[in-house]
Amino acid sequence: MGIPEKLLKPYNSSETENRIYKLWEESGFFNPDVCVEKGVTASNAEPFSIVLPPPNVTGELHMGHAAMLAIEDIIIRFERMRGKRTLWVPGTDHAAIATQSKVEKLIEKEGKKRSDLSREEFLKRVDKFAKEKHDTIINQVKKMGSSLDWSREAFTLDEKRNLAVRTAFKQMYDLALIYRGNKVVNWDPKGQTVISDDEIIHEERKAKFYTFKYSKDFPISISTTRPETKVGDTAVAVNPNDNRFKKYIGQEFDLVFADVPIHIKIIADETVDPEFGTGALGVTPAHSQTDWEIAQRHNLPLVQVINEYARMTIPNPNIKGKKTTEAREIIVEWLHKEKLLEKEEEITQNISTAERTGGIIEPLPKLQWFIDVNKKFISKDSKIDGIKSGQEVSLKELMLAPVKNGQIKILPDHFKKTYFHWIENLRDWCISRQIWYGHRIPVYYCKQGISNSQPEKSRGGPRVTFTGFPISNEKCKMPIISIEEIKKCPNCGGEIEQDEDTLDTWFSSGLWSFSTLGWPQYTPTNVKATRGKTGQENDLANFHPTNVLETGYDIIFFWVARMILMSTCLLGEIPFKNVYLHGLVRDNKG
Repeated sequence: MGIPEKLLKPYNSSETENRIYKLWEESGFFNPDVCVEKGVTASNAEPFSIVLPPPNVTGELHMGHAAMLAIEDIIIRFERMRGKRTLWVPGTDHAAIATQSKVEKLIEKEGKKRSDLSREEFLKRVDKFAKEKHDTIINQVKKMGSSLDWSREAFTLDEKRNLAVRTAFKQMYDLALIYRGNKVVNWDPKGQTVISDDEIIHEERKAKFYTFKYSKDFPISISTTRPETKVGDTAVAVNPNDNRFKKYIGQEFDLVFADVPIHIKIIADETVDPEFGTGALGVTPAHSQTDWEIAQRHNLPLVQVINEYARMTIPNPNIKGKKTTEAREIIVEWLHKEKLLEKEEEITQNISTAERTGGIIEPLPKLQWFIDVNKKFISKDSKIDGIKSGQEVSLKELMLAPVKNGQIKILPDHFKKTYFHWIENLRDWCISRQIWYGHRIPVYYCKQGISNSQPEKSRGGPRVTFTGFPISNEKCKMPIISIEEIKKCPNCGGEIEQDEDTLDTWFSSGLWSFSTLGWPQYTPTNVKATRGKTGQENDLANFHPTNVLETGYDIIFFWVARMILMSTCLLGEIPFKNVYLHGLVRDNKG
């Protein structure tokens, strides 16, 4: 008996795999509702759900994605075979800065810049690029044989997710957790946008460490790797217990440094390390987050001397308009000439660079939107162990509680320490970005109320008001936060304009566990009676919190922590019960 002819042919993967996956899709059994309707799964069966970590629409899937899909598919198929009502939600992420950066590079190859196009023209180009990458990614996911329910596919920038983003922003603003204020932020001069602390890559580089005095008459020496910023100093901070400097605390000096007049006050601050450098810190409030915090504690003025293009703005004609690196050389030369330079040594330091563009980060004071992670607010409908409804709580406390009490289990276990350390040292989250692609901030300003904006303290944080010419309604000075698009000022009926900025992509990704299951149209309080019923309108009741979040350990801060923040704040419940962190697939360079 001979071998059948079809077995003699080479294996045709596209014919075989496409045919099998099509049969799977047509069966409907990836959809938990179909399983119930066809009697494969009981309506009262235990639910089990995973939301797919959405791949960025910036390119193609890599080996890390393949590992993720294989692990999650094994988990889902195992639970499905156990008779559970199983849902695996697919989707993709618009990955705002990364995607925009890719398209900008394509435009540069045409000899153009983003600014050569209108916002609408540019966004059309990005949408086309994202759609092409989306289609490639979805095809790759299907080639992996992943048993996802495609009837529930989501995109972080689609209409439903945009409604979720606007709703979340409004609710958190109304809780006074979102504010707009002038603070020192991480500015990327190359990408021309603010980025968060977590989007920074620290690179070890060689640097010169200079020790000098501002002038011959100044009693204290300071050390820095950035002499060019010292023209923006407003204080020298010393440790209050450092006997070397106690007699100088409180003294003030009018000096001329690098031909620039500066006013220096000597202050005592316990954060200063007496063992580092000279034990005295030149405080540059406008160009260091640490120094900005010191300035807030001691009511010091901010003097900005570097602009958004990393160029000097001071009146000295030899330095004004120079790149910071050029200005550094000029100032060091001046220190030599004035015999103020005491020591120059080579050190290795961590340089902050932007993850997406590689640009060197320039800390700058900017008027931006933030989430206050320390402000107390009243929790509602809390299902978090140890947090009662009506209790005063901060976002930090909400992020810590479910991991500490075991409601959320992180595997491997040692990542809990990493998580706790990050949360405990968390600064307010800057959520505004100066890019065009993404969720536009749902804030409007009445043109009658807009003039030179000045921040003021209110509702627990710096908030912007608008001052200038007389206006008919004082309310026109305040930002208008609206879930629905508005065309005119609700206070005076006048013209309005929407905030130009977009939201950090992790803001929308943070809503992923519940925005994919029907929120905000359906909430935990209005869906209680629908548990066990079929239909996507019942997904939140049936499948949230999800059972497992499986992802790479490198985004525990970017994504895992922010999903916990959003879900505990807006829903009063955890987003998932287990976090399973897999390792990273690396190349030969690590």
